[in-house]
Amino acid sequence: MNERDQEAGVRVADNEAIVVGRVTLFSCVLLVLLAAGGWWTFGWSFAQSVLIGGVLVNGSFWLLKKDAHRLIARVSEADGPAGAAVDMEKTRFFLRSFARLVVLGLLLFVLASQVTIHVIGLTLGFATIMVSVVIIGVSTGKCWAPSKA
Repeated sequence: MNERDQEAGVRVADNEAIVVGRVTLFSCVLLVLLAAGGWWTFGWSFAQSVLIGGVLVNGSFWLLKKDAHRLIARVSEADGPAGAAVDMEKTRFFLRSFARLVVLGLLLFVLASQVTIHVIGLTLGFATIMVSVVIIGVSTGKCWAPSKA
């Protein structure tokens, strides 16, 4: 790979890190706004449900980001594109993702047994990452669909 290609790869990685950072920041701001609005409108129990959902989904997103960076780094360090190390890293990534989902489900079950949870508030909290991804994705101005020109 020549120097120009490496510089382009670094620029793309930096842009992607900036976008992921914006998604995380926007999600946290949206979570605070939704929790404050829920508290003002429906009370503390509703706001608590929004916060629980938002903290769980933002934590899961952060861990997913960390695992994806680790996967990319380890696969790029591997010798060849189709090696046993690459397959092992992919398997480890999927197992971690599944384990994270199971742990989040168990954590949610334990929280639901201890705290009154409003399903709508919990869903609003869970939706913060999705809404953030859509809004930041649209605002970056990139078009992923093929153009007609």
